[in-house]
Amino acid sequence: MKIEVHADADAVAKAAAAAIAADARAAVAARGRYVFAVSGGTTPWVMLRALAGEDMPWHAVHLLQVDERVAPARDPVRNLTHLAESLYERAPLSRQSVHAMPVEAPDLDAAAARYAQLLRELAGTPPVLDLVHLGLGPDGHTASLVPGDAVLDVADVDVAITAGPYQGRRRMTLTYPALDRARRVLWLVTGAEKVGMLARLQAGDRSIPAGRVRADNALVLADRAAAAQASN
Repeated sequence: MKIEVHADADAVAKAAAAAIAADARAAVAARGRYVFAVSGGTTPWVMLRALAGEDMPWHAVHLLQVDERVAPARDPVRNLTHLAESLYERAPLSRQSVHAMPVEAPDLDAAAARYAQLLRELAGTPPVLDLVHLGLGPDGHTASLVPGDAVLDVADVDVAITAGPYQGRRRMTLTYPALDRARRVLWLVTGAEKVGMLARLQAGDRSIPAGRVRADNALVLADRAAAAQASN
């Protein structure tokens, strides 16, 4: 795991956008397309706005979601709502290339299976995403892999539904197998409330959900506030 420390959250977001754009150019040159997945959070929306100004091969990009709250369309709690606001009016990315998690479906387990099939169509069998962006919660969660939920033990499917609500909502999420096959994992960690958890992530502490994600292909972009206890 490599950690880069930047001055503040805006600097982290801009560095992330530059890293994704470089990764995308290389992937398209090598394999003809770029399939990546993003998580929610404030800093990622800044990242996506910055990405709109980068030299991206948008014609060959497919954007997936790492996780999503079970909520109606255009609900302000939906990650998709903010993703759309960050990209659609700024980047020449077709809406058909943004693949929303189908959390409005009446049968959520069947919807998760359909999204897993989409991953296979876009990224092979088993699917290997080019890049997965992750955040780190103050409780050690990442994606919607949250402490104490049975979703942490899912090992046979790439997309699952949390067993219970987290912060008031059930979630659809990529599981550890999908995350661990990604060619690259890009963590964005900002804010002083993440200090202890970032240190535990770096140490590979498997008692927190984030600590169970494959680390050898990971780049962590952190601000100074979050990286106060991180080692070089």
